[in-house]
Amino acid sequence: MIAFKNIHKRFEEKVVLDGVSHVMETGKTNLIIGISGSGKTVLQKCLVGLLEPDEGEILYDGIDFRHMSMEERKLLRRDIGMLFQGSALFDSMTVQENVKFPLNMFTNDTHAQKMKRVDEVLERVNLSGSNKKYPAEISGGMKKRVGIARAIVLNPKYLFCDEPNSGLDPQTSMLIDQLIKELTTEYNITTVINTHDMNSVMEIGDNILYLVNGKMEWTGNRKEIIYSKNKSLNDFIFASEFLQDAKDLRMMEASGKISEKDLPENQK
Repeated sequence: MIAFKNIHKRFEEKVVLDGVSHVMETGKTNLIIGISGSGKTVLQKCLVGLLEPDEGEILYDGIDFRHMSMEERKLLRRDIGMLFQGSALFDSMTVQENVKFPLNMFTNDTHAQKMKRVDEVLERVNLSGSNKKYPAEISGGMKKRVGIARAIVLNPKYLFCDEPNSGLDPQTSMLIDQLIKELTTEYNITTVINTHDMNSVMEIGDNILYLVNGKMEWTGNRKEIIYSKNKSLNDFIFASEFLQDAKDLRMMEASGKISEKDLPENQK
Protein backbone atom coordinates (compact mmCIF):
# COMPACT_ATOMS: atom_id res chain seq x y z
CA MET A 1 0.00 0.00 0.00
CA ILE A 2 1.13 3.52 -0.79
CA ALA A 3 -0.57 6.37 1.06
CA PHE A 4 0.12 10.01 0.36
CA LYS A 5 -1.24 12.91 2.34
CA ASN A 6 -1.52 16.61 1.52
CA ILE A 7 1.03 16.57 -1.30
CA HIS A 8 1.97 20.01 -2.60
CA LYS A 9 4.33 20.78 -5.46
CA ARG A 10 5.02 24.02 -7.29
CA PHE A 11 7.52 25.12 -9.90
CA GLU A 12 8.28 28.79 -9.22
CA GLU A 13 4.82 30.42 -9.18
CA LYS A 14 2.97 27.54 -10.85
CA VAL A 15 1.11 25.23 -8.46
CA VAL A 16 1.08 21.72 -9.93
CA LEU A 17 -0.13 19.66 -6.94
CA ASP A 18 -2.37 21.30 -4.36
CA GLY A 19 -2.97 19.16 -1.29
CA VAL A 20 -3.54 15.75 -2.92
CA SER A 21 -4.26 12.80 -0.61
CA HIS A 22 -5.13 9.22 -1.55
CA VAL A 23 -4.34 5.54 -0.87
CA MET A 24 -3.02 3.20 -3.58
CA GLU A 25 -4.21 -0.26 -2.62
CA THR A 26 -2.24 -3.50 -2.70
CA GLY A 27 -3.31 -6.11 -5.24
CA LYS A 28 -5.24 -3.55 -7.25
CA THR A 29 -4.65 -1.45 -10.35
CA ASN A 30 -4.65 2.14 -9.10
CA LEU A 31 -5.20 4.63 -11.94
CA ILE A 32 -4.37 8.33 -11.97
CA ILE A 33 -6.36 10.14 -14.66
CA GLY A 34 -6.89 13.71 -15.81
CA ILE A 35 -6.24 16.01 -18.73
CA SER A 36 -2.72 16.98 -19.74
CA GLY A 37 -1.31 19.35 -17.15
CA SER A 38 -3.53 18.07 -14.34
CA GLY A 39 -0.53 16.89 -12.29
CA LYS A 40 -0.55 13.13 -13.00
CA THR A 41 3.07 12.78 -14.04
CA VAL A 42 4.38 15.10 -11.32
CA LEU A 43 2.46 13.12 -8.70
CA GLN A 44 3.90 9.84 -9.93
CA LYS A 45 7.42 11.30 -9.98
CA CYS A 46 6.95 12.49 -6.40
CA LEU A 47 5.84 9.02 -5.33
CA VAL A 48 9.00 7.36 -6.71
CA GLY A 49 11.39 10.08 -5.57
CA LEU A 50 12.23 11.62 -8.94
CA LEU A 51 10.78 14.87 -7.61
CA GLU A 52 10.58 16.08 -4.03
CA PRO A 53 7.20 17.45 -2.85
CA ASP A 54 7.19 20.82 -1.15
CA GLU A 55 4.85 19.49 1.54
CA GLY A 56 3.12 16.28 2.52
CA GLU A 57 3.74 12.66 3.44
CA ILE A 58 4.39 9.60 1.26
CA LEU A 59 4.06 6.31 3.11
CA TYR A 60 5.15 2.96 1.70
CA ASP A 61 3.38 0.38 3.88
CA GLY A 62 3.41 2.90 6.70
CA ILE A 63 7.06 3.95 6.32
CA ASP A 64 7.66 7.63 5.55
CA PHE A 65 9.49 7.77 2.23
CA ARG A 66 10.38 11.45 2.52
CA HIS A 67 12.36 10.88 5.72
CA MET A 68 14.30 7.84 4.51
CA SER A 69 18.05 8.04 4.19
CA MET A 70 19.63 7.62 0.76
CA GLU A 71 20.56 4.04 1.68
CA GLU A 72 16.99 3.29 2.78
CA ARG A 73 15.63 4.75 -0.46
CA LYS A 74 18.05 2.61 -2.44
CA LEU A 75 16.77 -0.51 -0.68
CA LEU A 76 13.17 0.52 -1.33
CA ARG A 77 13.84 1.09 -5.03
CA ARG A 78 14.70 -2.58 -5.33
CA ASP A 79 11.03 -3.20 -4.54
CA ILE A 80 9.83 -0.74 -7.22
CA GLY A 81 9.29 -1.69 -10.85
CA MET A 82 8.92 0.97 -13.55
CA LEU A 83 7.25 0.70 -16.96
CA PHE A 84 8.08 3.85 -18.91
CA GLN A 85 5.86 5.46 -21.54
CA GLY A 86 8.19 4.67 -24.43
CA SER A 87 9.33 1.38 -22.84
CA ALA A 88 12.84 2.99 -22.51
CA LEU A 89 14.68 -0.10 -23.72
CA PHE A 90 18.38 0.11 -24.45
CA ASP A 91 18.62 -0.12 -28.25
CA SER A 92 22.13 -1.56 -28.12
CA MET A 93 21.06 -4.41 -25.83
CA THR A 94 19.13 -7.55 -26.67
CA VAL A 95 15.78 -8.32 -25.05
CA GLN A 96 17.60 -10.64 -22.66
CA GLU A 97 20.16 -7.99 -21.72
CA ASN A 98 17.46 -5.36 -21.17
CA VAL A 99 15.51 -7.59 -18.81
CA LYS A 100 18.68 -8.66 -16.96
CA PHE A 101 19.79 -5.05 -16.39
CA PRO A 102 18.04 -4.60 -12.97
CA LEU A 103 19.45 -7.93 -11.80
CA ASN A 104 22.95 -6.70 -12.63
CA MET A 105 22.31 -3.47 -10.73
CA PHE A 106 20.61 -4.75 -7.60
CA THR A 107 21.63 -8.39 -7.03
CA ASN A 108 24.73 -10.53 -6.58
CA ASP A 109 23.10 -13.51 -8.28
CA THR A 110 25.22 -15.78 -10.44
CA HIS A 111 24.93 -15.56 -14.22
CA ALA A 112 22.96 -18.81 -14.24
CA GLN A 113 20.51 -17.51 -11.62
CA LYS A 114 20.00 -14.29 -13.57
CA MET A 115 19.37 -16.13 -16.83
CA LYS A 116 16.88 -18.44 -15.13
CA ARG A 117 14.95 -15.43 -13.84
CA VAL A 118 15.09 -13.67 -17.22
CA ASP A 119 13.66 -16.75 -18.92
CA GLU A 120 10.92 -16.99 -16.28
CA VAL A 121 9.67 -13.44 -16.75
CA LEU A 122 9.94 -13.56 -20.55
CA GLU A 123 7.81 -16.69 -20.51
CA ARG A 124 5.31 -14.96 -18.19
CA VAL A 125 4.83 -12.10 -20.68
CA ASN A 126 4.62 -14.53 -23.60
CA LEU A 127 8.01 -13.66 -25.10
CA SER A 128 9.81 -16.98 -24.79
CA GLY A 129 12.41 -17.33 -27.54
CA SER A 130 12.85 -13.57 -28.03
CA ASN A 131 15.99 -13.37 -25.88
CA LYS A 132 18.44 -12.54 -28.66
CA LYS A 133 16.30 -10.02 -30.55
CA TYR A 134 17.04 -6.31 -30.42
CA PRO A 135 14.36 -3.65 -29.78
CA ALA A 136 14.48 -2.58 -33.44
CA GLU A 137 13.48 -6.11 -34.42
CA ILE A 138 10.26 -6.33 -32.38
CA SER A 139 6.85 -4.64 -32.47
CA GLY A 140 5.61 -1.87 -30.19
CA GLY A 141 3.48 -4.31 -28.23
CA MET A 142 6.43 -6.64 -27.76
CA LYS A 143 8.57 -3.73 -26.55
CA LYS A 144 5.93 -2.99 -23.91
CA ARG A 145 6.00 -6.60 -22.79
CA VAL A 146 9.80 -6.51 -22.57
CA GLY A 147 9.41 -3.36 -20.47
CA ILE A 148 6.96 -5.18 -18.21
CA ALA A 149 9.31 -8.17 -17.92
CA ARG A 150 12.13 -5.85 -16.89
CA ALA A 151 9.83 -4.09 -14.40
CA ILE A 152 8.87 -7.33 -12.63
CA VAL A 153 12.20 -9.19 -12.84
CA LEU A 154 13.08 -8.23 -9.24
CA ASN A 155 9.66 -9.34 -7.91
CA PRO A 156 8.64 -5.78 -6.98
CA LYS A 157 6.08 -4.92 -4.34
CA TYR A 158 5.21 -1.73 -6.22
CA LEU A 159 4.78 -1.22 -9.96
CA PHE A 160 4.54 2.19 -11.63
CA CYS A 161 3.33 2.45 -15.24
CA ASP A 162 3.42 5.69 -17.21
CA GLU A 163 0.91 5.64 -20.10
CA PRO A 164 1.46 1.91 -20.76
CA ASN A 165 -0.75 1.93 -23.87
CA SER A 166 0.78 4.98 -25.53
CA GLY A 167 1.28 4.37 -29.25
CA LEU A 168 -0.43 0.97 -29.29
CA ASP A 169 -3.44 -0.15 -31.30
CA PRO A 170 -6.65 -0.90 -29.34
CA GLN A 171 -6.29 -4.67 -29.43
CA THR A 172 -2.68 -4.61 -28.23
CA SER A 173 -3.64 -2.06 -25.57
CA MET A 174 -6.24 -4.45 -24.20
CA LEU A 175 -3.64 -7.24 -24.03
CA ILE A 176 -1.21 -5.00 -22.14
CA ASP A 177 -3.97 -3.93 -19.74
CA GLN A 178 -4.91 -7.51 -19.07
CA LEU A 179 -1.29 -8.53 -18.52
CA ILE A 180 -0.72 -5.72 -16.02
CA LYS A 181 -3.95 -6.62 -14.22
CA GLU A 182 -3.03 -10.32 -14.07
CA LEU A 183 0.45 -9.60 -12.72
CA THR A 184 -0.95 -7.19 -10.13
CA THR A 185 -3.34 -9.83 -8.80
CA GLU A 186 -0.98 -12.78 -9.19
CA TYR A 187 1.91 -11.18 -7.29
CA ASN A 188 -0.20 -8.93 -5.02
CA ILE A 189 1.53 -5.79 -6.29
CA THR A 190 0.55 -2.19 -5.58
CA THR A 191 0.26 -0.99 -9.18
CA VAL A 192 0.01 2.73 -10.01
CA ILE A 193 -0.85 3.70 -13.59
CA ASN A 194 -0.96 7.11 -15.25
CA THR A 195 -3.25 6.90 -18.26
CA HIS A 196 -5.34 8.79 -20.80
CA ASP A 197 -6.80 5.54 -22.13
CA MET A 198 -10.51 5.34 -21.28
CA ASN A 199 -10.60 1.66 -22.20
CA SER A 200 -8.06 1.07 -19.44
CA VAL A 201 -10.23 3.03 -17.01
CA MET A 202 -13.29 0.94 -17.85
CA GLU A 203 -11.48 -2.41 -17.98
CA ILE A 204 -8.96 -2.39 -15.12
CA GLY A 205 -9.75 0.68 -12.98
CA ASP A 206 -9.93 -0.90 -9.52
CA ASN A 207 -9.09 2.36 -7.75
CA ILE A 208 -9.22 5.62 -9.73
CA LEU A 209 -7.95 9.06 -8.75
CA TYR A 210 -9.13 11.92 -10.98
CA LEU A 211 -7.06 15.13 -10.83
CA VAL A 212 -8.09 18.61 -11.94
CA ASN A 213 -5.57 21.45 -11.73
CA GLY A 214 -3.50 19.52 -9.20
CA LYS A 215 -6.42 18.75 -6.89
CA MET A 216 -8.28 15.53 -6.23
CA GLU A 217 -11.66 15.92 -7.94
CA TRP A 218 -13.05 12.37 -7.65
CA THR A 219 -12.14 8.86 -6.51
CA GLY A 220 -13.87 5.55 -7.14
CA ASN A 221 -13.70 2.42 -9.28
CA ARG A 222 -14.58 1.48 -12.84
CA LYS A 223 -18.15 0.57 -11.91
CA GLU A 224 -18.81 3.73 -9.92
CA ILE A 225 -17.40 5.98 -12.62
CA ILE A 226 -20.24 5.07 -14.98
CA TYR A 227 -22.77 6.55 -12.57
CA SER A 228 -20.77 9.55 -11.41
CA LYS A 229 -22.61 12.86 -11.29
CA ASN A 230 -19.39 14.88 -11.30
CA LYS A 231 -19.70 17.10 -14.38
CA SER A 232 -15.97 17.64 -14.84
CA LEU A 233 -15.32 13.89 -14.68
CA ASN A 234 -18.16 13.11 -17.06
CA ASP A 235 -16.93 15.70 -19.56
CA PHE A 236 -13.48 14.09 -19.41
CA ILE A 237 -14.51 10.43 -19.51
CA PHE A 238 -17.41 10.68 -21.92
CA ALA A 239 -15.96 13.18 -24.36
CA SER A 240 -16.77 10.93 -27.31
CA GLU A 241 -20.32 10.30 -28.50
CA PHE A 242 -19.70 6.55 -28.38
CA LEU A 243 -18.79 6.57 -24.69
CA GLN A 244 -21.66 8.91 -23.84
CA ASP A 245 -24.08 6.49 -25.52
CA ALA A 246 -22.60 3.65 -23.47
CA LYS A 247 -23.09 5.66 -20.28
CA ASP A 248 -26.69 6.52 -21.20
CA LEU A 249 -27.48 2.85 -21.79
CA ARG A 250 -26.00 1.86 -18.45
CA MET A 251 -27.93 4.60 -16.66
CA MET A 252 -31.15 3.41 -18.30
CA GLU A 253 -30.38 -0.13 -17.20
CA ALA A 254 -29.72 1.02 -13.63
CA SER A 255 -33.03 2.91 -13.50
CA GLY A 256 -34.94 -0.12 -14.75
CA LYS A 257 -36.01 1.48 -18.02
CA ILE A 258 -34.26 -1.32 -19.89
CA SER A 259 -32.80 -4.69 -18.88
CA GLU A 260 -29.38 -6.11 -19.68
CA LYS A 261 -30.84 -8.24 -22.45
CA ASP A 262 -31.87 -5.02 -24.22
CA LEU A 263 -28.28 -3.74 -24.32
CA PRO A 264 -26.23 -4.11 -27.50
CA GLU A 265 -24.04 -7.23 -27.35
CA ASN A 266 -20.83 -5.18 -26.95
CA GLN A 267 -22.29 -3.32 -23.91
CA LYS A 268 -23.23 -6.41 -21.88
